[in-house]
Amino acid sequence: MPQKNALLSQIPLFASLSESEVEALAQRAVERRFAGDEMLFWEGEPCAGIFLIIQGSVKIFKTSPGGREMMLALETAPSTVAELPLFDGGPYPASVRAVDPVVSLFLNKSDFQHVCRQYPDVALKVLAVVGRRLRHLVSVVESMTFGSVTQRLARLLLDAAGQAGSEEFDLPLTHQELASRLGTVREVVSRNLARFRAEGLIRIQGHQLRIQNRAGLEREAEAQA
Repeated sequence: MPQKNALLSQIPLFASLSESEVEALAQRAVERRFAGDEMLFWEGEPCAGIFLIIQGSVKIFKTSPGGREMMLALETAPSTVAELPLFDGGPYPASVRAVDPVVSLFLNKSDFQHVCRQYPDVALKVLAVVGRRLRHLVSVVESMTFGSVTQRLARLLLDAAGQAGSEEFDLPLTHQELASRLGTVREVVSRNLARFRAEGLIRIQGHQLRIQNRAGLEREAEAQA
């Protein structure tokens, strides 16, 4: 594996840390690998530490009492999962599963807290990033809660284009995963995507999606009075 310091510096959570701060974390990070579909941890388990995703992608999801999964996010390297329990002392608030083979670096909670005591600025810098993640989560909750499935799907596609900085982007989610993200079933997502295509709002080729008519898609996303 390449030098841990360089890998940690590429992760947004630690991008603003100094070399000495990154070095202190890198010395304590342990490599962990997961096969595709393997669980990193389950919702409700005591938080052992934070996972730094170096290669691959993971799905963050909640499970209803009836066993239905609702996806909150798809995180692709370089990224992190399980930041919040490091600070509030609670259990993991959601489950995380590897989408494909994952290489991670694991930081034990007590080791991370030791570095924070040694370098107080680390906690402040990390919390700033955690705050932005929480704001994003609020928007995810909103997209799953307000409006019809059609409106929520249109907003999700517009948000994905905004994050990509282009009207054309890779859609890394399957129809089933989109349904999980929107709190609905795959058939409803497929039907709405087919209508968007038929009306010339979007074009889909494989995993590549292009917004052809932004104004039209924005009208679909508008909340009804």
